[in-house]
Amino acid sequence: MVIVVYRYGHRIARDKRITTHVALTARAFGADGIVIDEKDERIEENIRKVVERFGGDFFIKSGIQWKQYIKEWRGKIVHLTMYGEKVKDVIDEMRKYKDILVIVGAEKVPSEFYEIADYNVAIGNQPHSEVSALAIFLHMLTQGKWMEKEFDGVLKIIPCRKGKMLKCNYIKILEKEGCSAEVIEHCKKVNRLAMKIAEKIAEQGVKVDTQAVEAGSLLHDVGRAKTHGIMHIIEGVKIAKKYGLPAKIISIIERHAGAGIDEDEAIKLGLPKKNYTPESIEEMIVAHADNLTGNGYRKLEDAIREFKRKAGEKATKKLIELHKKLSEMAGIDIDMVIEELK
Repeated sequence: MVIVVYRYGHRIARDKRITTHVALTARAFGADGIVIDEKDERIEENIRKVVERFGGDFFIKSGIQWKQYIKEWRGKIVHLTMYGEKVKDVIDEMRKYKDILVIVGAEKVPSEFYEIADYNVAIGNQPHSEVSALAIFLHMLTQGKWMEKEFDGVLKIIPCRKGKMLKCNYIKILEKEGCSAEVIEHCKKVNRLAMKIAEKIAEQGVKVDTQAVEAGSLLHDVGRAKTHGIMHIIEGVKIAKKYGLPAKIISIIERHAGAGIDEDEAIKLGLPKKNYTPESIEEMIVAHADNLTGNGYRKLEDAIREFKRKAGEKATKKLIELHKKLSEMAGIDIDMVIEELK
């Protein structure tokens, strides 16, 4: 069954919030898409962002006049109104149809709607919100099957008794943004080393945000979907912000290059003037795990040779200092951590 919601009477100045809720309800409760009569690019953008982050193939179109759209519709038309038939009397019959267009008004609808609709359906006989009417109707139409739907998105809310649990599929972000298989494999390897370093440091009684390390290590090179140059860190920040990721993770992505880039170095490299040196424990862990990971893992000595050849003495000195600092926090030389991984 294909279910499309048609939103009539949208007023940009007054209804942007309620129409957004109508669209979100349509998506969550099993509709395939929503069509809005007035053009509203802001609502289209907001709903598409939700789809991009939380998954599914829900569509939204606005600026589509009802007469033409309904004329071209080949399925059944259901008009939700207080003055229609009781929903329980007709819902079983409606489930037999392949395509259903659900008209939801934002204001008094033209009398033609009552004539062209195959069903004028009432959700109760008292004044209430069109959002609640649509939710109840879709719940009954789908027999609650919307609750079993998997949206397979980048973000997933995990039901819990207290607090907020949000699970993010970082690999899916890499894939969705177009990172190559080689970049994704590299990110996985950096993640493995970074988590091991974080574990060693935590064992010494130092507080480490392992969730941030996990996210930052897997996403540190997401900007390589756009470019493999130094600007990949800027592109990575843009992508992370697009998905609404926390500032802590964004900072890890922004400061993962080498063992740190100061303002003067940033200008020479063509980066926006800023200090890109890792400051938090999580930023340092991811940056150094990246330094020690290529196609495979390498020890400090090998990394030093490459840094001297590609980045010079100043960058090499920073590399050595970062390695020493993390080793002290971990209570073990990071080279030994690499040995454990091998």
